[in-house]
Amino acid sequence: MARKRGPARAKVAVARSILTIIWHLLNDPTGRFTELGYDHHARTTDRDKKARSLIRQLNALGLDIIVTPRAA
Repeated sequence: MARKRGPARAKVAVARSILTIIWHLLNDPTGRFTELGYDHHARTTDRDKKARSLIRQLNALGLDIIVTPRAA
């Protein structure tokens, strides 16, 4: 976001996200913050879905590609 809109707007967007989280935590007395973990993104990202999406994007640009798994 910082590249498109500038660093000031990016900082405001992050601050707004943090304030929204704080509001939800303060608004619900039984609510608790739970850390998702350092590998949350890696665990929740579907590798095949990501590959299909990237292939679709390349096809939209007019490129035909063949995907083969890398040798281990």
